[in-house]
Amino acid sequence: MKSVSVATVRILVISLLVLALPALSHAQSGQAKSNAPPVGQPLVSEGTFAAKLEFALGLGTGEDEVEAESRLGEAGIAPRNGWIADYPVTPDIVAEVQAAVEGAAAAGNMSLPRDEALKRFAGVAAGLGLSIKPYTAAQPYQPTAASCEGYPNPAVVNNVYTGEGPPVVTYYCPPPDYYYLYAWVPCPFWWADFWFPGFFILRDFHKIVIVNNRVVIITNHFNDLRTHRMFRVDPSARFSGKTFAGIGVTRPRDFIQTGVPRSAERIFNGPRAGRMPAGRTFAPSPRGGEAVRPPADGRTIAPPSGGGMIAPPPRGGGTRR
Repeated sequence: MKSVSVATVRILVISLLVLALPALSHAQSGQAKSNAPPVGQPLVSEGTFAAKLEFALGLGTGEDEVEAESRLGEAGIAPRNGWIADYPVTPDIVAEVQAAVEGAAAAGNMSLPRDEALKRFAGVAAGLGLSIKPYTAAQPYQPTAASCEGYPNPAVVNNVYTGEGPPVVTYYCPPPDYYYLYAWVPCPFWWADFWFPGFFILRDFHKIVIVNNRVVIITNHFNDLRTHRMFRVDPSARFSGKTFAGIGVTRPRDFIQTGVPRSAERIFNGPRAGRMPAGRTFAPSPRGGEAVRPPADGRTIAPPSGGGMIAPPPRGGGTRR
């Protein structure tokens, strides 16, 4: 009788372990998914990024954003269209600045060797919550079918949009009602082990964020108080280089001219004082707008190997492959 009870207990324990395996597997899967980026990318201004990078590379104190942008520009370190202090750091800007850091180190424009300069650059990006690794492989992209269904959970995405408003930058497909507000930028990158063939960014934005108890403006709207003219950096045009030039561009004549002398410093990288007070924001226009245009054939690119993948849709939601 006793031996039968022991055998019964053993069978019961084994059965419970077998039943628990799917739950353990699911828990591990959920833990892996937690490494995926949030619905809204952390907002970091180019000015903040430049100041941190200047200090990390040993080029200055990092105390003044415009001075940091100027010193980095003199060393050949800047996004393709130059530093624009209040514009957000997006994956394409990370890629452009990383390439510029590598080029500046190779040219001897700083005392750091290439590998150390790139290590410090990666440390600055990670420290600001931007775990972005630009895709730099030389081989051409292999197209695969695009889909945006199932990942992340559409309910989670919708809750962010309805509770917090549309994020300025997101790697996931916006809900259909918000789709027209966004531009699609086809710049491939990795976030940890998740692969993204591009990102979405609002066409118009002016947002107040608090960083270390300091008010920071994230915007693509810039006002020249002297001439009462408003300029807007178009996200799609910025990616292609056909936009206004900031600090550090090598050939400013290749960019759109504002007609305002020293506009890179006066407008797009103006003094930090006298900015628009907190609480006043620009809301994207609810009227119409051009639809987001991912690749025309509804296809996207595959990662070189492994990793998670989010593919842009012809329309609608997000998928991990």
